[in-house]
Amino acid sequence: MKVSIIVIGDELLLGQVTDTNSGEIARHIAPYGWEVEDVQTVGDEAHEITRAINRAFELSDVVLTTGGLGPTKDDITKQVLRDYFGGELKEDPEVLANVMDVVGRRGFKINKLTAAQAIVPTSCRVIQNRVGTAPIMWFEKDGRVLVSMPGVPFETREMFQSEVFPQLRKRFKSNVDIEHAVLMVTDYTESALAEKIAPWEEALPAYLHLAYLPKPGLIRLRIDGAHHDKEFITSEVRRAASELHDMLGNAVIATEDLTPAQILLKACEAKGMTLTTAESCTGGNIAHEITLIPGSSAVFTGGIVSYSNEVKMRLLGVNGETLAANGAVSIPVVEEMARGALSATGADIAVATSGIAGPDGGSAEKPVGTVCMAVATADGRCSSMVGKFPGNRGRVIDASTTKVLIMAVKHLRGE
Repeated sequence: MKVSIIVIGDELLLGQVTDTNSGEIARHIAPYGWEVEDVQTVGDEAHEITRAINRAFELSDVVLTTGGLGPTKDDITKQVLRDYFGGELKEDPEVLANVMDVVGRRGFKINKLTAAQAIVPTSCRVIQNRVGTAPIMWFEKDGRVLVSMPGVPFETREMFQSEVFPQLRKRFKSNVDIEHAVLMVTDYTESALAEKIAPWEEALPAYLHLAYLPKPGLIRLRIDGAHHDKEFITSEVRRAASELHDMLGNAVIATEDLTPAQILLKACEAKGMTLTTAESCTGGNIAHEITLIPGSSAVFTGGIVSYSNEVKMRLLGVNGETLAANGAVSIPVVEEMARGALSATGADIAVATSGIAGPDGGSAEKPVGTVCMAVATADGRCSSMVGKFPGNRGRVIDASTTKVLIMAVKHLRGE
């Protein structure tokens, strides 16, 4: 099934807000065999929105819009949809009750503008927005469907995944079964990986497809299969994933679609080990990635952000002579940081980073993007390396976070 998306709002065209909704939708629907055919970004102009809807319906039977549903005068999507699909704008008592409930749970009193969110076109079917005040509106015309959703990314993600997409799948049923498998691969660039598996990929049957989804330090390989025989395609996807896993060996660090932090937490949990962090240049980003995961408290004891040398010495026990002889960005220092974190927290495994995220502070010997990383375990083992990461400050922090988390997984596997 092909889907067209229309992202609405002047703030998007001005660059004040970045569209994340279309990507979120595309990622969610892809495993089910649905595809985004087209994405349009338009401002809060009636004729532009109408023109976008006409174009979208020329391309697909399902159109999703996000944005333009706020309570202010510049949000005109509701009126445009009323004109397009017919009917009149009326207050819906059920929508008003939902809006009042949402506002009440946030500790606010409802005002006239917010109450006006309950005025909706009579030509739509409302899906109550449990996490926001803008109702989701479902329109049908000539066998085609348009669903209008709020622009707030959290609201769109929550309601699309839990309500809108399940209803779309019921409305547009398919006799084709979709199966997929995921391998998380490291130690390869995208081009080197493609070259490695080229003969295998070229031999894939037409009902199987391989997608490369790279990010710095990690590549997600997704095998998608489509066939009317569920048992057959399930078996074929598993066979292909097994073959690919055998080819890549230890470069596969997970056979689920997980973040590096999730992979490490699962590995620690399987071994009954606790985890801690000692961070300098990453500034707590490793701990942040870990604590984003529900249930991480069962494994993660805590972390120390030791940005200054004084904190490295006082809280992590880094030797002043080690710092003086090698500098903060060095293997000896980062190894002492990791061991010090184990001592300070009583955890079983520690990861540590110390580097130069930039844009300043680099030298010919240690240029910007140089990050020393270490992993230490309570049994006395310690692994370390120096990474060279290109890009701006944020990219260096993200890339080194990914790398040290993967290092820890490999350390636990004895690699």
